[in-house]
Amino acid sequence: MLLLAKIVVIIVALLHLYFLWLEMFAWTTKAKKVFRQFPENLFEPTKTLAANQGLYNGFLAAGLLWSLIIQDPIWQVNVALFFLGCVAIAGIYGALTASKKIFVVQGLPALLGIVLFLLYLFF
Repeated sequence: MLLLAKIVVIIVALLHLYFLWLEMFAWTTKAKKVFRQFPENLFEPTKTLAANQGLYNGFLAAGLLWSLIIQDPIWQVNVALFFLGCVAIAGIYGALTASKKIFVVQGLPALLGIVLFLLYLFF
């Protein structure tokens, strides 16, 4: 169970590293293909805002990856749960305010990781 939870943490972290790259470095190129519902004429004016958002995604990825190298097992799980919780909340908020797809891509994997860690802790 723990190994599966850690694999989910890696997947969620990799997703957020992709979001970082997309929002910080590919906002006016590749992001146009990913965020098709966003008006094309707004990519350039929102480049700085997207980069800021990408930086936050990088912090989430860093926290998730950090959780994997913590030696103390209790702290490792607690840190992973904290960052997965942050990702899940961001996914839920994104689904409520922007697109339901955000919950599927971001929220569900984080919630899966949380469930797996809780199963590991309590069973």
